[in-house]
Order: sequence, then structure tokens, then C-alpha cells
Amino acid sequence: MAFRLVPALLFAGSAIAQSVGMWGQCGGINYNGSKICVSGAVCTYVNDWYSQCLPGTATSTTTRTSSSTTLTPSSSSSSIQATTTTQSSQTSTSPQPSGSCTPLSGNPTSSTIPKLPDPFQRASGSRVTTKAEWQCRREEISQLMQTNELGTKPPKPSSVTGSMSGNTLTINVSEAGKSISFSISISYPSSGTAPYPAIIAYGAMSIPTPAGVAVITFNNDDIAAQQNSGSRGSGKFYTLYGSNHSAGALIAWAWGVSRIIDAIETTTNVRINPAKIGVTGCSRNGKGAIVAGAFDTRVALTIPQESGSGGSACWRLSDAQKSSGQNVQTASQIITENVWFSKSFDPFVTSVTRLPFDHHLLAGMVAPRGLLVIENTSMEWLGNMSCFGCMKAGQTIYQALGVQSNMGFSQVGNHNHCSFPSSQQTELTAFVQRFLFDQSSANTAIFKTDGNLNFDQAGWMPWSVPTLS
Repeated sequence: MAFRLVPALLFAGSAIAQSVGMWGQCGGINYNGSKICVSGAVCTYVNDWYSQCLPGTATSTTTRTSSSTTLTPSSSSSSIQATTTTQSSQTSTSPQPSGSCTPLSGNPTSSTIPKLPDPFQRASGSRVTTKAEWQCRREEISQLMQTNELGTKPPKPSSVTGSMSGNTLTINVSEAGKSISFSISISYPSSGTAPYPAIIAYGAMSIPTPAGVAVITFNNDDIAAQQNSGSRGSGKFYTLYGSNHSAGALIAWAWGVSRIIDAIETTTNVRINPAKIGVTGCSRNGKGAIVAGAFDTRVALTIPQESGSGGSACWRLSDAQKSSGQNVQTASQIITENVWFSKSFDPFVTSVTRLPFDHHLLAGMVAPRGLLVIENTSMEWLGNMSCFGCMKAGQTIYQALGVQSNMGFSQVGNHNHCSFPSSQQTELTAFVQRFLFDQSSANTAIFKTDGNLNFDQAGWMPWSVPTLS
């Protein structure tokens, strides 16, 4: 992520405030705790409400003046334009994004973007015109979402190992002198040939198990608890990284999925093909599934089911539905229900138009890999129009990449929450065949709803879709 680094003040003598552990909070509006990080960490500005102790060393404590980019919406089209402001920075380094991508020079949340943010306009104001540039835009979106909504997803720990016993894979993780272990159960198919493709199911499988596919049952609550709003900081992720880590449960679970794939890649006798991994979950676990697919490019097929707000719905669209009198979950309500998001999200929940992203960009992060979004028209709380419109916007990223049929959307009502209508079986089978069995002839050109939804596509998506070279 792109951060502004804020080195801890140096104090003489031994009577200093207690150091904040790695990944802990060290600053922000209304924060009254210590601003001194443990050795090997630097207090890193995330936003005005949250600074975090992240690995690194401040290379300079000399205050200097630098430019940072903030974004303002165009008065004519609500597209994003860049303006430059001057601010004080106390260090000369900031974490770099991967590859040759230019890092963000600020956190552009001071201006409002009433419409869905343009997927193809970077924070610098430049347009994305190539597939290579999209990868940098994708990295930018990842940084923004971690900074302002989800919390930090730590990189692969220094040690990840696995061991098989029967149908149980135990994953052992160590980092910075701390260790955890967690287990997953694998149900192997009665047909097909090992190594098998597999679907990681959050909690339990809520879609029909495809023939020839193994099911990996992932107890995501073991990694990050989600009982209620008091669950923050509970679970094995926080045992490893500290209860004050910025990660909400969704990104902590995504970290867990990545460790499962790590172990599958290196453990003998697991009989799973790590290149053919899917991930799924329903409702709150569906939110987790789409985040996992977005944040690990090794996931070949992502299948969020009835994930609604915080998943396949867009915050802006859900607010619009709520304003029209519908009973739809919004950002301001969702943070009172559970700990799925980082505390850094709190300042935005009553002003989501300040976010430089929305969840159509989360879907776009999965591209060009397989994505099948399953929704329920009859569940008003999920935001049926919000899900439809958000994923319609997300599909434009697949369109720009020339792989529009790699993303599908199927919204069918008149059934219970998290049940699976038989009318969606053909669509599920097609995506599994194409992305887990390499059957290129499978028809995944699916985008449908049985609802009479009034989505103003031109109004909410006032940007053009390029053909990326």
C-alpha cells in the first residue's frame, strides 16, 4: 500500500511510553495511546483516523515538503480529476507497490465521487489504455481498499508448512517468533484423477459439489471470529499479528485462504492441484469469498453466493436504495453488526462518496480469472439492485480486458437465503468446467436477473470502457 511514513519520536531516558507491537495502531484522530513502535517497525500513516506500526525503518527524521495527489470529481461528469496539494512528510520513503507501478503519493479521500468511480482512471488522473497499465491500476485499488476499508493483508509469513493426516491438512505458520496452527478437512471426489481441482468452502459448502472436484472446508471463524461487534481482534490471525492489527475479518480470512494454498503447493500427498482452486461462501462468508478471490491471484474461480452489502453490492448503490425507502443494508449499519471491516472504514460509512473505490472494483480485481456471482432477487436486505448494478459495472473491467464471459452474474429469487435453485445449476457447471477443468467450450456468457430492477446505468457509470491493448 502507499502510505505516508510517520517516524516515532525519539525520547531520551528510560521513562518512555510503552511500545506498540507490530501491526498495532500508533496514531489517528482521537487516538490517545503510544505512538512509539517496537524495533523493526515504523508508525505509518494510513488515513487521518488511523496510523499503524508496519515493518520497516524510518530512513530519515527530517521534515520535508512533498506533493501528494488528492482527487476531486469533475463538475460535468463526476469523473476523477487530479489536483496537487502540498503537505509535510517526515520521512523520505514509503512502501512500494509491486513491479514497476508508481506508488500512490497520498490517500485520496478528501473529495466526493457521487457516481461509481471510473475503473480506468488512475489517481494521477491518467487513463488506463493497456493491460499492463490495468495491473498497476489493480494494485492501486488493492492499496486503497486495504487502507480505507479492509485493513492490511500481511505478506506470506517467514514459515508456512503443512502435514497430512488422513483427510486433514494441518497448516503451521510462524512469523516474528510467534506460531499458529489450523486445520482444514478435504473431501475427495469419487470420480476423476488426482491431483484434483478443489473448492475452498467458507464454513461449509452451500452450492452443489461438482463432480470430480474436492471440497476443502475452511473454518474461517477460527482465523478471525465474527460472533458480533465485540469479536474484533479474536482468532488465530490476531494471535500471530496482535489484537490491534488493522485487518478486519474479511481480509484476515483471505490471508487464511492464501496460507491454505501455500500449504497445498508444498505438502506431499495432498492430491490437490494448486493451479485449479476455487473459493466460495454464502452471505457473510460470501463476502469473504470475493475478497479472497480478489486478493490472491492463485484462485482460479471465485463464487460468492448472496454476499450482498460488503460483497457484490456497491456502497453507493445500497445507500441509494435505502434512500428510496427500501430495507437495504448500508455501510453505516454493517459496521454495527460485526467486525468484517477495518476500523479505518468507520469514518466513511456515513459518507461513502468519499471512498475512491466501490465494490465493482473489488470484482474487477478478480479479472481476468473466473468470477461467478450468485445473488437472490427476493432478499431485499442484500440490495438486489445494488448487486446487479455493481456487478454490471464490474463486468466492464472484464470487457476492457477482452474476457467479458469470464465473469458471470446470476440473480434468481423466490427461495430461502443460501439455498441453491436448480435453475442456476447449468451456470455453475459451466464455470466449473471452464475454470477448474479447462473446458474452453463451456458457455459462461451469463448475466441475468429475474427482478424488475431500475438501474440507471448511464447515470451511475458516466465513463467509457476502453479496449485495453
